[in-house]
Amino acid sequence: MGDLLINNVRVMQPGRGIIGDSLRISNGKVSVDDAPVESTEIIDGGGRLLTPGLIDLHTHGLHHHLYEASPEELVNCAGLLGRYGTTTALPTLYTVMKRDSLKKVEALAEAMASVDTACLPGFHMEGPFLKITGAGADTIPGDVGLLKELLAASGDRVTAMSISPDTANIIPVIEYLTERGVVSFITHTKASPEQTAAAIEAGARHATHFYDVFPLPEETDPGARPVGAVETILADARCTVDFIADGVHVHPMAIRAAFAAKGTEGVCLITDSNIGAGLPAGVYESPWGYPIRTAPGRAARMERPGHKLHGVLAGSALTMNEGIANLRRWLDIPDDQVWAMGTTNPARAARLPDKGHLQPGADADLVLWDEDNNGRFTANRTWVGGRCVFSR
Repeated sequence: MGDLLINNVRVMQPGRGIIGDSLRISNGKVSVDDAPVESTEIIDGGGRLLTPGLIDLHTHGLHHHLYEASPEELVNCAGLLGRYGTTTALPTLYTVMKRDSLKKVEALAEAMASVDTACLPGFHMEGPFLKITGAGADTIPGDVGLLKELLAASGDRVTAMSISPDTANIIPVIEYLTERGVVSFITHTKASPEQTAAAIEAGARHATHFYDVFPLPEETDPGARPVGAVETILADARCTVDFIADGVHVHPMAIRAAFAAKGTEGVCLITDSNIGAGLPAGVYESPWGYPIRTAPGRAARMERPGHKLHGVLAGSALTMNEGIANLRRWLDIPDDQVWAMGTTNPARAARLPDKGHLQPGADADLVLWDEDNNGRFTANRTWVGGRCVFSR
């Protein structure tokens, strides 16, 4: 792979700010040397913002595609990420973590290994060891035997697994995941402070789609507000959190509160995107036997007239670039800290040390952005490992 020099740009280092006006890429990595050699390709960035690529820790699909639907769908879905400035994603599975679906997991893992349009370091398995169900998620007790089968079927391509601290027999599951280097994400829970603290001690260090499916414990003493998983996670400095920043799943004030508790490095942006994300408002077919309706300010919802689940949230219609724009509007913090929530912070949460920053030696996953008058960002060009995967 040849060298690339991107000139006339505003190079954004998340957490630090603008650090220069050019960036050199050599052999797929960020280089410290700005001097071009004879074979260097030189690009004029036109004064645009250049950032690390966005990292989505929790995404189910884009456009008409669902990652877990089939190997072909996974490849097609990954191929769309670059146009939204996402260079790394954890394809999130939530209906196939069963013994009768292991062959499907194997096929998806094989397809993921072949993707070159984005970096897919591993799956995020949303379940099956959850306490409260979601849109299709399983709720079964902890089972280390099943866990081993799932990891084997994936070819050990699992980066994160969502668990509930109040699921029976969950501590051995968390401990085994920690031993294998898989990050345990806390979610779908009504756990007590004691249950949550035990999960953290066992190795859980992150909470996903925070506030969503984290119901308030029941009030047992009138007038005494109950405390549960949310407060325990906010109080523990070892834990990071992520939010669906679409303005529907969680109020911006909750994100501000978490930012105040966790600081600049403890809060991440995710999409939890589903079918319809990135498309105009409308009704889109899904593989579940009912359509999904998306609309501005409404997220993605089940379209099942006459059914008790009609209008219930079914993931989001958010893309990562839209999430960044929302956070910039809602949070009174420097831009570099907002960008960290979509780059450096999720890279740290997922233990991806070469992603999410522009230090020399980092993977050259980059996005050159167009910005409109409303503060919305659109990818002009996207690189993964120094190779252009999208150009507008």
